[in-house]
Amino acid sequence: MTGLDSWRDSVISMIPALRAFAWSLCHNGADADDLVQDTLIKAWSNRDRFEPGTNLRAWLFTILRNTYYTQLNRRRREVRDEDGEYAKLLPSPPSQDWSLAMQDLQSALARLPDEHREALILVGAAGLSYEEAADICGCAVGTIKSRVNRARIKLQRLLEPDDTPATNTPGAASI
Repeated sequence: MTGLDSWRDSVISMIPALRAFAWSLCHNGADADDLVQDTLIKAWSNRDRFEPGTNLRAWLFTILRNTYYTQLNRRRREVRDEDGEYAKLLPSPPSQDWSLAMQDLQSALARLPDEHREALILVGAAGLSYEEAADICGCAVGTIKSRVNRARIKLQRLLEPDDTPATNTPGAASI
């Protein structure tokens, strides 16, 4: 049996005493079990810090006690709100707006002609130069510029609300 096996067996033999001490602090079986588990994890993680020949029981109880008070201090800073009454008072911006906007953008991109969508994504989203995009698509630079421009105009039209006049289109009313 190695020293590590002996240490592990000594720690395991302390579990009932640790649980009793944890229960005396928590007054709840589940919380006591969690506290003992946290203590054992900390003890195992720091086993190299334990000095052989010193009191293992006192070392484990100290870890348990310190863990309990650390958790207690954290809980004091938390707001108990089981019914959600406090949470109802806290403002939270709608989180689905960006999701809806992304769905609208994806839908509008899908409605673009393939060559326009491809050019727009290569130049606008991927950040390629017009020359690089032209090489990839196998066409002239001017063709890519034209496709990107047409794709942007069509995308803008598709994404505008129906009641808003288009500002960059020919014949649009100016203010």
